[in-house]
Amino acid sequence: MKVPFKVDLSGKVVAITGAGGVICSEFAKALADCGAKVALLDINYDAAKKYADEIGDNAFAVKCNCLDKADIERAKDEINAKFGQVNFLINGAGGNNPRATTDNEYMTPNLEGVKDFFALEESGLKFVFDLNITSAFLVTQVFAKDMVKTGGNIINISSMNAFSPLTKIPAYSAAKAGISNFTQWLAVHFAPCGIRCNAIAPGFFVTNQNRSLLFNNDGSPTARTGKILNATPMRKFGEISDLIGCLLWLADDNASGFVTGTVIPVDGGFSAYSGV
Repeated sequence: MKVPFKVDLSGKVVAITGAGGVICSEFAKALADCGAKVALLDINYDAAKKYADEIGDNAFAVKCNCLDKADIERAKDEINAKFGQVNFLINGAGGNNPRATTDNEYMTPNLEGVKDFFALEESGLKFVFDLNITSAFLVTQVFAKDMVKTGGNIINISSMNAFSPLTKIPAYSAAKAGISNFTQWLAVHFAPCGIRCNAIAPGFFVTNQNRSLLFNNDGSPTARTGKILNATPMRKFGEISDLIGCLLWLADDNASGFVTGTVIPVDGGFSAYSGV
């Protein structure tokens, strides 16, 4: 992927969680291409290492469980030893879980064989909140501790679900709304320390996590894909490259140095469309 423009990120040491995934691995490549040193954190070390190896010497993979504070601290020590103090954090770890997903968009009483709201598992709800909210909370606690002395930049990954919840995924929608709110809270709390905190809210992108929801086994679009595209004025899914310009703008202190507490949609107009 070619970056749309270059900014000077030399001197930036970036920690990216969820870096073994489609979106955050591309973020890592773009930031490294602009001169940053990038640590790719993921519980799936092999996935993170694959992308780190593609980037080269100014990147390396770190196996990290973002729900284990001691493991996050170990990862931080490893990054500090190799690259120095982290001054740029991207909280990209997150996702949904089938245990917190309904089969139906609307409640239909007494419908046999359908997982409705009442069949959702408490463990699924907790898992999704931990994966999205708790991970961002713990990782920020660990990495921002150094930033309060020298300043820094934190970017969280929110979602369209944060603006308006999607059907079937109540836990994920609520968790991403929490990420947006947490971003604003952090921005206010850390403002005197010179730490900027913002979030990117992607619209609909095809990733490994949602591919089966968007396309059938034969490659044809599902009914849900039809509804998404009909509600997206640009009538297409986003490409990961569509997020890079926003990322680089937020990454560059010269371009966005007075920007903090924002949640920026990159969604093809989805959040602006009322459906009428």
